[in-house]
Amino acid sequence: MKFDTNKHSVFLLYYHLILVTKYRRDVIDDRIAKRLKEIFEHIQANYNITMIEWNHDKDHIHVLFKATPTTSLSKFINAYKSASSRLIKKEFPEVKQKLWKEYFWSRSYCLLTSGGAPVEVIKKYIESQGEKRKC
Repeated sequence: MKFDTNKHSVFLLYYHLILVTKYRRDVIDDRIAKRLKEIFEHIQANYNITMIEWNHDKDHIHVLFKATPTTSLSKFINAYKSASSRLIKKEFPEVKQKLWKEYFWSRSYCLLTSGGAPVEVIKKYIESQGEKRKC
């Protein structure tokens, strides 16, 4: 496993982000998904984020990405949602037929940590620390 590093730390931080359209409207087609991905790629550099995988359905997107310990995830997600909502509604006016207000995304989102060992393995590893010194 290859870790990321900076001056003072070693890390490997993967996240799975799911964003849903407002009212779960079916408005994401391949053209819009491609543009949403481009916007993500444009904004990610400002937040030390690297996209690993991207996919979509008609009413939501899935993104797997890496981040650093200093990345402000909530600021990034809000910046992405704001910029992509504004640009998609401007560049694809037909979206307004299904989403008539200013929002493209639902206010909520799902963000999951991903990668590395399962939580149960880590828990057992931590529990086992110090056992050799008990002699």
